[in-house]
Amino acid sequence: MSVPSPGTIFRQHLAKGTLVMPGAFNAITAQLAQQAGFEALYLSGAGVTNSLTGFPDIALLTLTEMAQQARYVSHAVQIPVIADADTGYGEALNVVRAVEELEHAGLAGIHLEDQVAPKRCGHLTGKQVIPSSEMQSKIRAAVRARTDPDFYLIARTDARGVNGLEDAITRAKSYLEAGADAVFPESLQSRDEFAEFADRVRAPLLANMTEFGQSPYMSVSEYSALGYAMVIFPMTAFRVMMKSAQNVYEVLRQTGTQQSLIETMQTRRELYDLIGYDDYIALDKQIAADD
Repeated sequence: MSVPSPGTIFRQHLAKGTLVMPGAFNAITAQLAQQAGFEALYLSGAGVTNSLTGFPDIALLTLTEMAQQARYVSHAVQIPVIADADTGYGEALNVVRAVEELEHAGLAGIHLEDQVAPKRCGHLTGKQVIPSSEMQSKIRAAVRARTDPDFYLIARTDARGVNGLEDAITRAKSYLEAGADAVFPESLQSRDEFAEFADRVRAPLLANMTEFGQSPYMSVSEYSALGYAMVIFPMTAFRVMMKSAQNVYEVLRQTGTQQSLIETMQTRRELYDLIGYDDYIALDKQIAADD
C-alpha cells in the first residue's frame, strides 16, 4: 500500500475543520508540539533564523539552511509541517529550486510572500511589495515545480500594510488564479478586516495569531467562525522559552545555583521519553546481538 504524502495528510486534516499549527523552530520543539496533540506544525522562518543564527528575520537565512532545518523537523515528527519560504529566495527560477528542496525535505507545503527582498517582519512598518504580476509568476513557478500535486502552496500577501486592504484582497484573488491553494493575509488590523477578507476571498485562508503585532488577539474559535481554515502561532513557544531562558541565566549569575529552578525543568526522564532514548539503546543491543 502506498503511504500518503505529507501534503495529502495535511489536506485531509484541513477537510475536518480549522487547523491549528503552533510554531516550531527545530526538531525537538516540533516533537513537543506533536506530543501535545497537534495535527500539524508551522516551521517559523523567524524562529529558525533567530535561533539558528542570532540574526533578525530579514531574509538572511539561506535556502540550504532552511531546507536542512525542515528536514530535521519533518523527520522528527509524524505530523505534516508547513514552512515559511519567505520570498522564495529570489525570482521565479529560485522559487523552482526552493520548492524542489523543501518538498524533498519532507514538508507538506510552504508559503511564499509578495514582499520586496530583503523582506521585513510582516508586522513592522517600512515593507514594500513586488508587483502582483511578479508574484503570480512565482506562484506559477511553484505549482510547476512541485512533484506532489498535494504539496500545499500558500500565497502570503503583505499588501495590507503597504497599499491597504483593497489591494490585499485584489492580490489574493489573482494569486489564487495563478494556482495558489490558499491565501495568508498578513497583518490585518481588526476583526472586521479579517471578516471582510474572508467574505470576499473565497478560498482556504490562514490567520497569523502572532504577539506584539498589528493584528488583534483572537481565539481559534473566533477565526473559525469567520471561516479561516488555518491559524498559526508562529513565535509563541519561542518567546516564552526565550523569557524563561533569560530568567535562568539571571538566576545562575546571581545565586550560583540552579536549585530554585528544579521544579520548573523538564526532567531527564521526560526528555528521554520525548526523544525515544530507550528505543535507540534497544536497537543498539539488537544490532549487537545480530552480529
